[in-house]
Amino acid sequence: MDDSHSLSVHVDSPAKFELSHEQQQRQIKLMMGQTTTTFEPQPSPSIIQKGIAEIAGTYILIFCGCGAALVKEKLQLTIIGIAVVSGLALTVAIYSVGHVSGGHFNPAVTIALALVRKFQFKLAPMYVMCQLVGSTLATMSLKVLYHGKVDFGVTLTKYTSPTSDLNALLWEIIITSILMFTICGVATDHRGSKDLAGVAIGIAVLINIVIAGPTTGASMNPARSLGPAIVLGVYKSIWVYIIGPTLGAILASMVYMFLRVPQQTKP
Repeated sequence: MDDSHSLSVHVDSPAKFELSHEQQQRQIKLMMGQTTTTFEPQPSPSIIQKGIAEIAGTYILIFCGCGAALVKEKLQLTIIGIAVVSGLALTVAIYSVGHVSGGHFNPAVTIALALVRKFQFKLAPMYVMCQLVGSTLATMSLKVLYHGKVDFGVTLTKYTSPTSDLNALLWEIIITSILMFTICGVATDHRGSKDLAGVAIGIAVLINIVIAGPTTGASMNPARSLGPAIVLGVYKSIWVYIIGPTLGAILASMVYMFLRVPQQTKP
């Protein structure tokens, strides 16, 4: 066959991908084992976002907790039922907005964390105010929804004879210490199980209400007691539910400081 009529097949070489200068430098460093991993800093929520999150989370907690107490008047819900609702409500609130504000929803928790330097002290007044606003709004919502249907006084945290002021104060200190100790262990310690923090804290609330609910109402939260008190204008023995939980939270936070270990920084 004449070579002039032979077919020639041209096979193109594999496509060459042009690398940018940065990609070339990164590839060289990778080959030389000199690469370093860099992480982009995540934007932090603003103060306004944190405040709204605290209002919303506290609203959920108080609306459900006080709502369960009102349901008890109509459906004979037991203390176990109220405890379960309150514990689950806190769990829901933590997983809903905890990643925004830290999920305090409790002035005693905020103050205790600020004192042990696990929270910015300058933000504490704003957090406390937002928590009180959320509690008051939740109580007002329930009062409108249940107007004239049930005795709204059951939303108040109160104790009666033979429980004394000192006895009620000790109850609130102890049960709030249990709650705060749980929070410190699962939420503020780098060794804790962060994914299960909401569940553990909710269970702590559930247990405390079952034990102390029939005696003091198991507040563990000044906002829980102040919200209904503000709406109804009843402040009898309210100091017990402000001082007791606050002292209990501070005590537990200080005790847990002895259990902490420094977090090792990664190179």
